[in-house]
Amino acid sequence: MSALACLAFVTTGASADPLRIATYNTELGRDGPGLLLRDILRGDDPQITATLAILTTAAADIVALQGFDYDLTGAALGAYQTALRDRGLDYPYSFAIRPNSGWQSGLDLDGDGRLGGPGDAQGYGRFSGQNGMAILSRFPIAAKDVQDFSPLLWRDLPGALLPETDEGPYPSATALAAQRLSSKGHWIVPVDVPGLGRVHLMTFHASPPVFDGLEDRNGKRNHDETAFWLAYLDGAFGIVPRDRFILLGDANSDPVDGDSRKSAIVGLLGDPRLQDPAPVSAGGRDATGDAGDTVDWDDPQPGNLRVDYALPSTDWTVLQSGVIWPPTDDPLAAVAESASRHRLVWVDLDRP
Repeated sequence: MSALACLAFVTTGASADPLRIATYNTELGRDGPGLLLRDILRGDDPQITATLAILTTAAADIVALQGFDYDLTGAALGAYQTALRDRGLDYPYSFAIRPNSGWQSGLDLDGDGRLGGPGDAQGYGRFSGQNGMAILSRFPIAAKDVQDFSPLLWRDLPGALLPETDEGPYPSATALAAQRLSSKGHWIVPVDVPGLGRVHLMTFHASPPVFDGLEDRNGKRNHDETAFWLAYLDGAFGIVPRDRFILLGDANSDPVDGDSRKSAIVGLLGDPRLQDPAPVSAGGRDATGDAGDTVDWDDPQPGNLRVDYALPSTDWTVLQSGVIWPPTDDPLAAVAESASRHRLVWVDLDRP
């Protein structure tokens, strides 16, 4: 049975009207502003075509996208919505705001002694908006009620693991005083679902925990970008939704394998306010024996890991979940591979 057939069977067999939520790092980042829009409009980019096929296969009601270039007018995202609509998947509502990636600080944030490089932006990026985030939804998004914690300074996170060396704060006290926590963003996005009410999407895309030195700047930041959600759920940043929320995105951290600091993601997966559907795939199992992996990185390092998550609050009933990583004999396997190294993660939820 193909992945598409399996998804259709799960949806119709588990519940008459489940709410399907998905997260997908499309890796649709380009090397310059406007290039993603150009490639979408041309209509013949094989990677874009493959990501569209994966999204139409999942047919989620709401999907959080990572690795999607942001532009001020939303032209690329609008063109992508049109391309999906042409394939029978209509998302009339969308949300995206400027991410920290590529947002130049005017300071030497990466400690290389130079200014203006991609590592000197608030989040790594060659231009403002590179590898941003977006939400696509079948249902209205209450944009005026979005909480955006992207401006939060790293040092203002309770218990922040700020980088330092024997000489002091790294790369400097001035840099750390201006450094934001989010490499892309931390958003709480309300969606008004007919017959259910308001659902809150808590979404983010954390920095990779590598590409740094002994100070472990990226490793500590990656940890703290995930730890933000534990602090948020504890009420450190204001009122928290009591129910009907889903935390989803790319944490760039596996609770067992890889180079990240594990305590934050382990804490999140074990938090009593959340539930882990533990989605699996036949393709992940075929690749390494670990059916829970969600990304196919180079072997042996960093290797395949679980880094993409959809974690509902405990009031939801989880009907089914999965990762679109088909077995090698499924024609969709080659499509998933050419779309992104990441695999789409989905979860079907019953109305509480």
